[in-house]
Amino acid sequence: MNITDPFVITISRELGSGGRTVGRKLAAELGVRYSDKELINQLEDQFKLTSSGIEQLKGKKKNWIADFIQFVAPVPKVKMLVDTDSKYVQEFRPDLTPNDLYKAESEILTAIAAEGSCVIAGRSGFFILKDHPNKLDVFITASMEHRIERVMRKQQLSREEAVATIKRVDEMRDNYIKRYTGKSRYDVRNYDITLSMDDLSEDEAVKLILKFIKYTK
Repeated sequence: MNITDPFVITISRELGSGGRTVGRKLAAELGVRYSDKELINQLEDQFKLTSSGIEQLKGKKKNWIADFIQFVAPVPKVKMLVDTDSKYVQEFRPDLTPNDLYKAESEILTAIAAEGSCVIAGRSGFFILKDHPNKLDVFITASMEHRIERVMRKQQLSREEAVATIKRVDEMRDNYIKRYTGKSRYDVRNYDITLSMDDLSEDEAVKLILKFIKYTK
């Protein structure tokens, strides 16, 4: 990848691995745009759903309508573990399908990449942007214990809640990637570089990615 020309770096990551922070710091080091919540915010605005509703809908294999109706039922006492957003869905869209979300996501990511050099965190950017002429795909992973501890700390959850959240998010994201790319997001062949964060700080991970870029010009 040549950083003197417009480029895209996609950061795929496991929940609790610290990949989002790595992406943000990498973008800052390179002096380029960092796209993270920008995508989900645009999807929220377009489809009038919360980020939790979007994740739940995208991750279902089957019978998603019944499950999604149950998910968006306004029950204020139920804690939303995917995020801490206190908003609840006020409108159910029976016409909305995961295909609609994937199409919108593809259009948004393609538009972001076309606007100039950037680092894009999460989603299926490694596949959607596969034809970009100057792209680097990174996968950030970590052991389950590392992820549990980080999610407990970041989201102020009990260990039991953190484990349940990680398992649910892993399943939803893997279902989504398999459905639309035909690939497993855990297949390292999807990426140019894979980093385990167990023995790395976020700053050290950024330095390793920058070194990789330097030697792959």
